[in-house]
Amino acid sequence: MPPPDHPHQLSKTQKNTLKQWVLQGGKYEGHWAFIPPEKARIVGSSKWGENAIDSFIFKKLTEAGLTPQPEASRETLLRRLSLDLTGLPPILDEQKIFLNDKSPEVKKPGSYAANCLLARRLAERDVRFIQLFHQGWDHHGGLPKALKGQCSDTDHPTAGLLTDLKQRGMLEDTLLVWGGEFGRTTYCQGKLTRENYGRDHHPKCFSMWMAGAGIKKGITIGKTDDYCYNILEDPIHVHDLNATILHLLGVDHERLTYRFQGRQFRLTDVHGKLIKKALS
Repeated sequence: MPPPDHPHQLSKTQKNTLKQWVLQGGKYEGHWAFIPPEKARIVGSSKWGENAIDSFIFKKLTEAGLTPQPEASRETLLRRLSLDLTGLPPILDEQKIFLNDKSPEVKKPGSYAANCLLARRLAERDVRFIQLFHQGWDHHGGLPKALKGQCSDTDHPTAGLLTDLKQRGMLEDTLLVWGGEFGRTTYCQGKLTRENYGRDHHPKCFSMWMAGAGIKKGITIGKTDDYCYNILEDPIHVHDLNATILHLLGVDHERLTYRFQGRQFRLTDVHGKLIKKALS
């Protein structure tokens, strides 16, 4: 039937005839209601997607200069199918080690050790970005005792996370970045006693470490003076760090921009460069 705003409308007699025809079971095979639906042909399929929605997404990614993640291997899919139900490591010996672990921190929700275990499980399920925090490093006082406790909380779990990723063959595809926003002075602050002193903020130089995903193993880059106050060799700016991280993630830092106050900006500004010494 024509739409209500069409100039040529059916008469009452015609409408009644159509109604009787339908009530008596009449069919018109050419009418759209009797034509079975057909899947639209996917034009230019990339084999990345199996349907029109995937093809549409792939087209948009290509237009943006992005490359989609390859299809997961059967081993990865089977691992997800199994571990999503249990959350346990896939190998029997590793299950025994995990279940026999007597460390109270590993099974204590919210602890750094438990979060390291959770981070590994998330990485196994291809979560792309995982961030761990451990608060309380602002030691303007009480450093001798507090720093020892902080390191005790973080050193072994972090080493365990690295070991887990390496054992599972995941470290080569996972980038770990350990660091903070600034360093600490080597000279004392607060109560100047052997048992109770602190250190101030020091943004001029501080240490970070990285592992996996194309980072060269077992090297140190940079050198400070004897007082750890100024940099003497191989200074690395935060823009250089960001450029290197983006490079290891497959992103060209010179092409990645965002718009702010009428112009395009880079995360690495105009002078960020790769830390080539850090790349394997």
